[in-house]
Amino acid sequence: MPTKRILITGAAGFLGSHLCDRFIKEGYQVVGMDNLITGDLKNIEHLFKLKEFEFYHHNVSTFIHVAGKLDYILNFASPASPIDYLKIPIQTLKVGSLGTHNCLGLAFAKKARILVASTSEVYGDPTVHPQNEEYWGNVNPVGPRGVYDEAKRFQEAMTMAYHTFHGLETRIVRIFNTYGPRMRLNDGRALPAFIGQALRGEDLTVFGDGSQTRSFCYVDDLVEGIYRLLLSDYAQPVNIGNPDEISLKDFAEEIIKLTGTNQKIVYKPLPTDDPKQRQPDITKAKEILGWEPKVSREEGLKITYEYFKALPKKDLHKLPIEFISRNKELKTSSPL
Repeated sequence: MPTKRILITGAAGFLGSHLCDRFIKEGYQVVGMDNLITGDLKNIEHLFKLKEFEFYHHNVSTFIHVAGKLDYILNFASPASPIDYLKIPIQTLKVGSLGTHNCLGLAFAKKARILVASTSEVYGDPTVHPQNEEYWGNVNPVGPRGVYDEAKRFQEAMTMAYHTFHGLETRIVRIFNTYGPRMRLNDGRALPAFIGQALRGEDLTVFGDGSQTRSFCYVDDLVEGIYRLLLSDYAQPVNIGNPDEISLKDFAEEIIKLTGTNQKIVYKPLPTDDPKQRQPDITKAKEILGWEPKVSREEGLKITYEYFKALPKKDLHKLPIEFISRNKELKTSSPL
């Protein structure tokens, strides 16, 4: 049986790099692609020696060419943290629109099945809890988070248009909060922010009163769900995440206990349009994919903390709270 060949965009990112590992382990020929605007070659440097892996340094928002056959495409090219998409809002919108269009066009030309990475942010600040796939969301298109939320909503619409009009084999995964080794410690999200503050001996910053909730899924569980979805026959969006919900105040207290530090929690104003609740309804994933998360938060956090603790001290630099809070207008020197 011929070896299957898969293109993974965003390959040098947190999730993309773990997906490269998984598909190589499954016997695929993996083509990684990344423009390294938020990705890091350190995440995939262990793969460069393998004959099963090749890498293209390329921006998917421009025309994509990959020689040879492709059986599958995983489109994970996008900034995924507030710290990034507020710094590069236009690039974020372009990768969700032009980048998705280019990946879908490549899939159509190669007769490849494509899975696109959407997000729980399509639900916005939800009025339905937990969030199921039939919920259309509560999103502010002109708010600070709109550049990411609407890019992902457009991405889903474009993907379904290719599916219905061209008959392209498409899959859509809606990813909820995910964590694990290779996360960037300074990306502004709650888990790395808390652990970074703990490692620097700082008090932990919680925005709002800390009652807002998140549901954290360990990366190995997420990768398993994505793998099963790609190989399934289901074309509609599927939530992949861990429904074990926790408030950010309680989560900060868990991090303090995990790290054995004596910091306290300090509170800052809640950022604009920050979602108050986030919990996936994973009924479809259970029924269609036979998938549910296996790694407990306690187990996953221990692994993740050990990874962060082993990082060089230079990687523990601090991010200004006003930057993380996302309440100020941010500019970038490269708006294109």
